[in-house]
Amino acid sequence: MLLDTPSLYFRAFFGIPESIKAPDGSPVNAVRGLIDMIATLVRQHSPTELAATMDADWRPAFRVAAIPTYKAHRVAGTGQGGDQEEVPEALVPQIAVIQEVLDALGVARLESPGYEADDVIGTLTHQAPGAVDIVTGDRDLFQLVDDSRPVRVLYTARGVRNLQIVDEAFVTGKYGIPGRSYADFATLRGDPSDGLPGVAGVGEKTAAALITRFGSLAALLEALDAGVTDGFPAGSRTKLSAARDYLSAAPAVVKVAPDAPLPDADLTLPAKPRDPEALVALADRYGLDGPLNRLLDVLAR
Repeated sequence: MLLDTPSLYFRAFFGIPESIKAPDGSPVNAVRGLIDMIATLVRQHSPTELAATMDADWRPAFRVAAIPTYKAHRVAGTGQGGDQEEVPEALVPQIAVIQEVLDALGVARLESPGYEADDVIGTLTHQAPGAVDIVTGDRDLFQLVDDSRPVRVLYTARGVRNLQIVDEAFVTGKYGIPGRSYADFATLRGDPSDGLPGVAGVGEKTAAALITRFGSLAALLEALDAGVTDGFPAGSRTKLSAARDYLSAAPAVVKVAPDAPLPDADLTLPAKPRDPEALVALADRYGLDGPLNRLLDVLAR
């Protein structure tokens, strides 16, 4: 089980009132929410291995170089570490607490310099010898589903207690495309939430028709460059030709990396805390006894 940790702690932050505070008055709604999410996920799905992936770089340079608008609308400012993401003030200090809690528990926490959590998930999925469950609220990771292994996305749009199981049939049913073609489809359609423009005038239906007809973006571009006219919906060929430079650059942005450099890590689900003393200190300082006891009870089973 691979956790898109930023996706989960943002969901926890916005789903649980900020009035939930530590004894010293600091906000802990995202921390408590994430711990309870992990407990629910482990209880319901019984993974043997677990990794909490993190963003070492939320807006990697290689993606910005390809598409300068990538996540540009989320930039709050620029500091020593590069572009700073716009994050609610009450969430910022909680991220460090989340990291400390995960480390004390012994849950593998992985990131890769210059890459996003999505890329860590893509790399771990590529390396995994068997079944993988990816927990996220980000549709970009639908590109990793693969029934043959299987690789599934446990999609949190309706909450962790009401997950949507995303497999190839789900992708085909929702978008009308082959089950493993989400990245190519998203490249054509675009994604305003990530600053990805897509092809002007090509919406979901046309994008789905093109990917279904040609099978992949690479095959579509080959047909476009060869002057093929059959199979292109009315007007789409002109729109695609006008967006040829974008279509050459965008795959580097949309596709998650399968080869982000990662340290060796033991992903085995911990049966007991790695650092009990540190965990007790964190529980006392931030008032986390309830959620931590619930999670520890699940891990011990």
